[in-house]
Amino acid sequence: MKIESLMTDDAVLAELGGRLTQRRIESGLSQAELAHRAGVSKRTVERVEAGAPAQTATLVRMLRALDLLDRLEALVPEAGPRPMDLLKLKGEERKRAPRKKADVSGQPWQWGDES
Repeated sequence: MKIESLMTDDAVLAELGGRLTQRRIESGLSQAELAHRAGVSKRTVERVEAGAPAQTATLVRMLRALDLLDRLEALVPEAGPRPMDLLKLKGEERKRAPRKKADVSGQPWQWGDES
């Protein structure tokens, strides 16, 4: 099944758990062996494979043990400057976030309790 934005969180977790189960089986590992390699309990592996929520560190450990950690690069690629930003910066590195635009009313900001 393809993971799509219309899926519920539970459905996405169940699909990920199923995919991890398949990779574990293809690697010839039992749940206990994967748990040992990942440094987590067997029960944790069982829960993740069943689609239960897990800590990010647990997922990273399991992906590392299944030799899938490099796949996270595709999930969240390193942010780089956009082409238009490069033109604006003229080769300089950006140091801070852009400022928000000023209030269009032209009036100075007030708390609202001043008279």
